[in-house]
Amino acid sequence: MKRILITGSNGLLGQKLIKNLITLREENYDVLATSQGENRMSDRKGYNYQSLDITNVNDVEAVFDSFQPDVVINTAAMTNVDVCETEKEKCRQLNVEAVMHLINASRKHNSHLIHLSTDFVFDGKSGPYRETDKPNPLSFYGQSKFDSERLLEESNIKWSIVRTIIVYGVAESMSRNNIVLWAKQALEKGDPLSIVNDQFRSPTLAEDLAEGCLLIADKEKEGVFHLSGKDQMSIVELVKRVANYFHLNTISIKEVSSSTLSQAAKRPPKTGFILDKAISELGYNPHSFEEGLQILENQLQA
Repeated sequence: MKRILITGSNGLLGQKLIKNLITLREENYDVLATSQGENRMSDRKGYNYQSLDITNVNDVEAVFDSFQPDVVINTAAMTNVDVCETEKEKCRQLNVEAVMHLINASRKHNSHLIHLSTDFVFDGKSGPYRETDKPNPLSFYGQSKFDSERLLEESNIKWSIVRTIIVYGVAESMSRNNIVLWAKQALEKGDPLSIVNDQFRSPTLAEDLAEGCLLIADKEKEGVFHLSGKDQMSIVELVKRVANYFHLNTISIKEVSSSTLSQAAKRPPKTGFILDKAISELGYNPHSFEEGLQILENQLQA
């Protein structure tokens, strides 16, 4: 049985990883979930939980020395793109320096480190992207994630980088909403919405991303993998597809260009991923966007 350590387990992806591990893979893995503060998941069976601040090198070393993980999945990150632009030191501590702590601890224990990254390492001029395409981040957030990728690539440990795009889904006590739930709630209220029509993404169901990460762990695959949904769309189309699926009125949606928004961070106009590598090497098989919305709806009704 392999020992698997998850950082950021209170987040959306972290919670989905735990649920998958304790329902589909419980015979294969001994699981330690870690996050800052209390465990936000109500189901506490089948895994252990420990509070961990990955920016604290002593805490990281203590957890690794105690648990001695075979696999580490690092989902902890500062992901608010605009806040990263204004709180650069905090962003760097969590997105770059903490990754160095995990690399050093993984080296000591010969752990396979699977690290989450983002489509924002690209400038969005020529998406969709393959794993071999050259990053050119536009924002401090994107740069911080690219810097962390380079730390892994230059290390002499077992590593995998998982880049993903706009993760959505349902989880308990989430500190941040995701775009699908936000759009659904705003549309239900009839709030006026100004949505950009010149940014294109491939939204990713959290369950698909979790499954992809665990396929990497199962198969002990190293290198860079692109894991996202398979449907590419503009942000305004995404919101309209949410409206259509849930039979909500789109009259409150106003299409705008990115240049009209006063956002601190610059966004890549068109990302999206070519998933051939993940499909052929991992057996990755993501849901369509509407299939993902159906899974989300079922969970909201449960």
